Amino acid sequence: MSLSLILAAIWAIAGTIVAMLPMRRQMWPGGALLLTAPGLLIFIGVQHGLWVTLLGLLAFAFMFRRPLIYLVRRALGLPAHLPRELERRKP
Repeated sequence: MSLSLILAAIWAIAGTIVAMLPMRRQMWPGGALLLTAPGLLIFIGVQHGLWVTLLGLLAFAFMFRRPLIYLVRRALGLPAHLPRELERRKP
């Protein structure tokens, strides 16, 4: 197996572990995974071509669908609500 696919498998396992954390603890590691995904997808594309990259992009979109929906709604100026666990409570 190539280095890019090994790194993609490690990335997917890390994403699964982060998903098991409580919501408040998911923000920083999830953000790091979200930021590293484009570089990893480019690396996969260089080594394996378009179709494998599209499969990786599809897996990425499925794993991070909620944060991506939130970011797209914010970018479009639409109302975007945080989960109840992340909303700041007023004393």
